[in-house]
Amino acid sequence: MIKILIAPDSFKHSLSSLDAADSLSTGIQKTLEEVIICLSPVADGGEGTVQALIDATDGILEKARVHDPLMRMITASYGILGDKKTAVIEMASASGIELLKPEERDPLKTTTYGTGELIRHALDNECSRIILGIGGSATIDGGAGLLAALGALFLDQNDKAFLPCGGNLDQIHTLNFEAFDPRLKDIRIRIGSDVDNPLTGEKGAAAVYGPQKGAGPQEVKKLEENLCSYADLLETYTGKHFHSMPGAGAAGGLAISLLAFTNARMESGFTLIAEETGLEDKIKEADVVITGEGKIDEQTAYGKTAFGVAQLAKKYNKPVIAVAGTLGDGSEALYEKGFDLILPVTEGPTDLETALRKAPKLLENAGMRIARIIKLFPGY
Repeated sequence: MIKILIAPDSFKHSLSSLDAADSLSTGIQKTLEEVIICLSPVADGGEGTVQALIDATDGILEKARVHDPLMRMITASYGILGDKKTAVIEMASASGIELLKPEERDPLKTTTYGTGELIRHALDNECSRIILGIGGSATIDGGAGLLAALGALFLDQNDKAFLPCGGNLDQIHTLNFEAFDPRLKDIRIRIGSDVDNPLTGEKGAAAVYGPQKGAGPQEVKKLEENLCSYADLLETYTGKHFHSMPGAGAAGGLAISLLAFTNARMESGFTLIAEETGLEDKIKEADVVITGEGKIDEQTAYGKTAFGVAQLAKKYNKPVIAVAGTLGDGSEALYEKGFDLILPVTEGPTDLETALRKAPKLLENAGMRIARIIKLFPGY
């Protein structure tokens, strides 16, 4: 009997990774009579991370009232995994760019305060480990707002406390940690990201991501200066140098505050999630591995989920089939990098709205096509 592992990422704006896996599984089971299917939803630390991990570990979704990037109250969510000790947080849930209208986006004004509130909420739920995915942020505040939500005081040259944001980091004169949450001393924080940009410079958080978050040329210059000022300040407190650290530019530099003052470490988002879900062991036991995501193109080989799955599968010489909502330029080159078959799920010309609406059925049909191919395997 053939064993199939289905480990896709989410299909953006249409299906979670679990829903995508379910649809593929339905199609396969309609076509193959003797088959064992294991579903293992995956992600890379960005959108879909919480759902993928709670689905894979029988966890639960928690909700909390927090502040959005402009300090308005919203309801955000995070996950508690099946071990009841690990919280998984997507910073985008509280501090994400999608929470703002286009005209509201201004990284000089936005803050990661709400993400800090989610961490505090997880601590209140007695979580002793935190996984933090840092994609999709609206902020370039170096994570200072997050520290403020956890009790750190930011004081200006007149010893007056203020809330830090991207536009006032240069006004920080002193940090006070007397009220900093003492529970953080014993908490392990794993920061998942596959962005390798440094904090500052031409490839840094302000220069690369500032325009995407609403900053014009003058704002980018100000944000760069402020990040440099904040990084210098953190160095005086910790002795750690953050300017050129690989990955420090992710999410507007959010990680540097956690790396400076907590037991946090940065990791590959995909590798972290693969470890948490036991993906490698599942791949070892499978005969065929199926993965996929919304778009597969030349960028897939730069840390995307489907590529990570393929690399793990090739470690054990497992055949890899990938499905994609869209095949972009450069997808053919992936056949030299671990993929054995890449299939689009669309069935003829269609517009995006229709494809998104029909995604479950399209993936089910793709599963049926894959099953017919598997029937050709020797020994099936």
